[in-house]
Amino acid sequence: MCLVILASRSHPEYPLVVAANRDEFFRRGTAPAAFWPQQPALLAGRDLEMGGTWMGLTRSGRFAAITNFRDPAQTATAPRSRGELTLDYLLAAEGPESWLERLAPAASDYAGFNLLLGDGEGLWYATNSAGEGLTRRALEPGIYGLSNAQLDTPWPKVILGKQRLTDALAAAPLDHDRLYPVTADRRLSDPAELRGLGLDQDMDRLLSAQFIIGAEHGYGTRSSTTLWLTADGDAHWRELTYNASGQTVGRSEETFRISAP
Repeated sequence: MCLVILASRSHPEYPLVVAANRDEFFRRGTAPAAFWPQQPALLAGRDLEMGGTWMGLTRSGRFAAITNFRDPAQTATAPRSRGELTLDYLLAAEGPESWLERLAPAASDYAGFNLLLGDGEGLWYATNSAGEGLTRRALEPGIYGLSNAQLDTPWPKVILGKQRLTDALAAAPLDHDRLYPVTADRRLSDPAELRGLGLDQDMDRLLSAQFIIGAEHGYGTRSSTTLWLTADGDAHWRELTYNASGQTVGRSEETFRISAP
């Protein structure tokens, strides 16, 4: 499970605002967010098993984030890693629309995914989970939430995050501490509310919190990222990393000027 709450062009001072959690097994090797030595324009964490990333931002303002699409009935391993999608887009030169057109014939090579792509001009959403190959669309200005169903599926953690981001933007100026609570709630959702959404398996409630404590299951929230771009061209990024008990064990923070590609 992962969670991305974002605002695209919904505030005059902040064309993009993101608060996100990455949930993963604690045994999976991960490098914290940093500019990659071999790709110095890329700021992202790194999956050390497959080499890709779940979210990143470049010095030219390209943004990408991916979540898995959770479908217990479809758990077969796919031939390619989803983390390569975000990495490929971040290192590409073309815009989201043409990049997604190139991806479309190979979308079935990946297990179910939700993908968010930005280029400083706008934001696109794409998924291969609708049973129709790759579906994609440009997003209108607004506040969006994405977990492990399709965009804006009204899971409680998504609804809560969107409201908290709305409140944070209303109280601007932004800072990382103001954005952090957008995805930081550790309370489990009400079982009846989950059943109404068809989430009635035991794991559904265990994974229903925005921030998942993983000490018991070896799986939980590994990191939280807050970032925003300003209208005058600055980028602000912070990643906090956690142990299985939910304690902060690492921090990386970057501020830089967006430059032309």
